[in-house]
Amino acid sequence: MRSRTSRPLSAQGWLRLPNGKALTGFAHEYTRHGTSTLFAALNVASGQVKAGHYQCRRRVEFLDFMNQVLAEHPQGEIHVVLDNLSTHKPKDDRWLRAHPRVRFHFTPTHASWLNQIEVWFSLLSRQALAHASFTHTTQLSQAIDDFIAAYNPKAHPFAWTKVRVRQEKFAAKYADLTK
Repeated sequence: MRSRTSRPLSAQGWLRLPNGKALTGFAHEYTRHGTSTLFAALNVASGQVKAGHYQCRRRVEFLDFMNQVLAEHPQGEIHVVLDNLSTHKPKDDRWLRAHPRVRFHFTPTHASWLNQIEVWFSLLSRQALAHASFTHTTQLSQAIDDFIAAYNPKAHPFAWTKVRVRQEKFAAKYADLTK
């Protein structure tokens, strides 16, 4: 699970020209129409995603989302992989003590690639939000919900693969670098 604050909403994106062609890009002027916080949970067994839209990214919103996740999974242990966002790690976690079947696991700093929800966030960005233009946060939330509604019926677990990377040999001396 991870929260993500969306990029600012802008009126840029696609521009229709009088001759019927369309251009994409960013103008020098920028109108911010708000931001939205998205909490998302990936069921690694099915690949399906649950999302919650919020105006703020505080602990209270995070716990509201976690309560929704728990309500949908009333039995068994729940393991939640989180980044190190401050809303995920309070100094005194009364909520976690009150929910002993929930286990939080935190990714190391700069290791978001270990969290599979990041793969899904990448799919969301590339397939639903790239080049989109929203003038209100409700439009953004609707686009995300529409993507999830189309994604979940076909969802499947992510297959982790390892690509072998061969390191090149470094030049032994500085003089060899300038050749």
